[in-house]
Amino acid sequence: MLRTLNCQMAAPKPLHASHGSGGASPRHVPDDHPIAVVRSHSLPALVGRELTHRILAGELAAGAKLNEADIALRLGVSRGPVREAFRALEAAGLVRLEKNRGVYVRELTSTEADEIFELRALLDDFAGRKAAQRASAEDVRALTAMVQRMDEATRQGDADAYFELNLAFHDRIVGLAGNAKLGELYRRLVNELSLFRRASFEHAANLPRSAAEHRAIVERIAARESEGAGRLLREHALASRERARHAREPASAHIPRRPRRAPPGRPR
Repeated sequence: MLRTLNCQMAAPKPLHASHGSGGASPRHVPDDHPIAVVRSHSLPALVGRELTHRILAGELAAGAKLNEADIALRLGVSRGPVREAFRALEAAGLVRLEKNRGVYVRELTSTEADEIFELRALLDDFAGRKAAQRASAEDVRALTAMVQRMDEATRQGDADAYFELNLAFHDRIVGLAGNAKLGELYRRLVNELSLFRRASFEHAANLPRSAAEHRAIVERIAARESEGAGRLLREHALASRERARHAREPASAHIPRRPRRAPPGRPR
């Protein structure tokens, strides 16, 4: 079930008149108040954020058809904002719009994923070098805290939490690079790959390896080893490609074959 966007409004606090110059006193609402949320985000953007969350969480599966009227009904909005959200999601690489057929969650072929992983590895190298040059002590502490939370998610076997932390970790590093165009391109590639690689996080053995790679990356950034940080991020992207490939192989491919038994009467 998609979450409704209808906001439950708390009872408003009484407003008091100003006793100073006679003008109205400034009125403030907290950032998480429904009015503040709607003020800072358009309705299509809110619908897009909700659908993005559902797609990246795997709740709307790759290849699934998205029904405009159904989504509008479930979210409690008109069809216009949903239609606009679909266009934004297409631009972000998460859905495909097919004329006279409808809107579908995008599916990535293995070949497309390989091409994106190769490009992402190059961007990761660049971002890692820049991050090591620009990161402050506070930035390093934030990255370290993310890795610690990854370790905790690994111990608990919480693949969903790990997946979210992984996205936040790499987004933080790209942000530290200080290149807006890099951020736009990188986030689109990450969105597209999320459709392909989420299954790799469901394999428990992959989480400790991935967490260890993240720890090593933070160590290089903290030491301001620009070349080393870039190299480790590039290698991490390529290792992620191999984990994603392995996760998508048929289950039978991971079952070791038993040696054939010799026919009766023949020496073994």
